Amino acid sequence: MFFLLFSACTETQILDEELRNVNPITLDSDDPCYSTTLYAGQHNDAGMVTVQIDEDNLIVTFSSNEDWTIELTHLALGNCDEDWVPLTGSGNPQIGQFEFTDPFSITPHEVIYILSMEDLNLNENFCFAAHAEVDGLTGGETAWAQGTEFDGNSWAMFSEVTECEEDDDGGSNTPF
Repeated sequence: MFFLLFSACTETQILDEELRNVNPITLDSDDPCYSTTLYAGQHNDAGMVTVQIDEDNLIVTFSSNEDWTIELTHLALGNCDEDWVPLTGSGNPQIGQFEFTDPFSITPHEVIYILSMEDLNLNENFCFAAHAEVDGLTGGETAWAQGTEFDGNSWAMFSEVTECEEDDDGGSNTPF
């Protein structure tokens, strides 16, 4: 009985690992429609967060540089003019309440969320808050995609994306 339980867990773990590292959508990482720096501990450049649209999906990618690994991510998305992100009474984001925490693909240096645009119901201009727990030269740190600080007393940030539309070739247009 122990052997059956052990082998079932091992097969499930291997399958889960294989599924998390498969990416059927081909991304054009050279031309995201939006990108910003991922800062760890407020001042350390730990990588990038990029946004792309491919067919009917919004793709948000957390990428760390070689000195950092990504341990856990949280992502909130919404129309900027609405209550799109859960906040505390003091204006800080409630990271544990972010809607997206289960990415499509995970490696130590890259985490990819692939989200249906139809399900998101976003306007042309939308906001996102990208948070990560990273490990690097200074140890474990919290990290945020660079943007505008929330009104609270933390250094948490969000970004506003404008004109991130699919072009005629199926790739994303750059908003600038």
